[in-house]
Amino acid sequence: MTIRSLPASPATWTHTFSNSPRRGLLLALLTSIFVLATTACGTSNYQFPEYNFAGRPVPPSKLSNRVMVGYTTGNSGVLQILDAQRDIRNNVYNANSTFSISGYSGNNPNLILSFPDELRGYVYSNAPSYPLTIINYGTESATGAAVTFSSPSNSVTTASDFGRILSAQEETGQLIVADAKLGTFALNLPNVYQVAMNPGDTILLAMVRNSNSLYRVIRVNENGPTPPGAVDCEPTILPVYCVIPVPGTFDRPVAVDFAVDGSNAYVVSCGVECGGGSNGGAGISLIPEAALQFNNAPTSFPYPAVVSTTVPIPGGATDAISDGTNLYIAGQQLQPDGLFEGFLTTMPLNTLVPGTPTPISDGYHSKLLFADNNTLWIGSQACSNGERAKLGLNYNCLTRYDLTEQTAAVVPALLPATATTPATVPYPNSSENPLYLGSLTGICWVQGLNKVYTAYGGQIHAFKTADGSEIDNYYITVQGTALDVAYMDANTDEAN
Repeated sequence: MTIRSLPASPATWTHTFSNSPRRGLLLALLTSIFVLATTACGTSNYQFPEYNFAGRPVPPSKLSNRVMVGYTTGNSGVLQILDAQRDIRNNVYNANSTFSISGYSGNNPNLILSFPDELRGYVYSNAPSYPLTIINYGTESATGAAVTFSSPSNSVTTASDFGRILSAQEETGQLIVADAKLGTFALNLPNVYQVAMNPGDTILLAMVRNSNSLYRVIRVNENGPTPPGAVDCEPTILPVYCVIPVPGTFDRPVAVDFAVDGSNAYVVSCGVECGGGSNGGAGISLIPEAALQFNNAPTSFPYPAVVSTTVPIPGGATDAISDGTNLYIAGQQLQPDGLFEGFLTTMPLNTLVPGTPTPISDGYHSKLLFADNNTLWIGSQACSNGERAKLGLNYNCLTRYDLTEQTAAVVPALLPATATTPATVPYPNSSENPLYLGSLTGICWVQGLNKVYTAYGGQIHAFKTADGSEIDNYYITVQGTALDVAYMDANTDEAN
């Protein structure tokens, strides 16, 4: 199809008809013709290849790079979809259009477990009925609850096969194992507050608040005996799942990362930052994964030692991530003035010798993510009361670490101050602090587009991975409090 006798651009059209009393009507008519004609000719801005990646269906929104945002407004929650390619929240043909997950009714969607490889995600709502809702990425719809908890969950995890869901219910002191085939089991474990699961869904671990103990879940053979030393087994008669302690010397274990090759579990001990310190402080304990498999039930008590080595991390440790060559550990170190300072420590896995800690954002670090341009992004919460704020430095909660240059920068960078204008963040939230966005509660990597999206201080902020500069967020903000984000069209599950 061809369109003849039209000027080259809308700007030219305005000039052409500037002297016409009917220019508004003609402009509207020509714009409509142009949009319809280009769409009919197959040049729509929303295009998918004939053989879409991994056979993925074209979603109702027709967007090919979708970021899902979980946010709350009043007494309701919304899962909104943003166009992460163009950094807008609407269709380019209709400025008033927005997209959201249909059928979702959770009140407080504060956690997204995203599995783009499997075309689905799970959204936990920390509100009455506490559901973990299944989201179909192909149809952009909620398809019911995978499990509904009886109390708030401090931590929820699952693996890509969705065979089991593990949840820590600190309020009731229960460790929930929701087995897709066998049902849901509530194991008694007082003060349980963190859980971890390996990608293969064969290791299920739990941590208890203000404790130096680590626990694992085991699957009991049919009609098998209760393992010795078990904390609890459910059902009591003919048990299916049991929770047992993991032998070892830990110091406030708070997280677990797993080796890329499936060889080891890296148990993160928080130490002084979490009120510990009596057992050596912050560190990483290596445990061969074979010793933690859920079908590896002990036959005698006390259990044999399983920790192969523990490495002290002076810079602090609350979370870790591995690229197969190095383990990157984020945490805080107590300073002489009584405040904490954030650090990132790189530990080569072939030597297990930690490098010199690099200063990063203060706060409790719980978000680590690799992204484009060979970068690592580290997010934290409550970072305005640390050493950086005291020293008058940028004390925001997100750090971009350049893996090539081995340098760190807190983002967003503060705009330079002038004689009349103080330094501020480029796109502040609607708060009274122009220096500080707030806690970072969600981050995802928009693969191949050189950007990350974040839920940062209750609003959406996007950053370029090449240099850490912030993208204008005017067209991607949401009308509520943003809690988490997920890139729905990633090539791998690791993008979230």
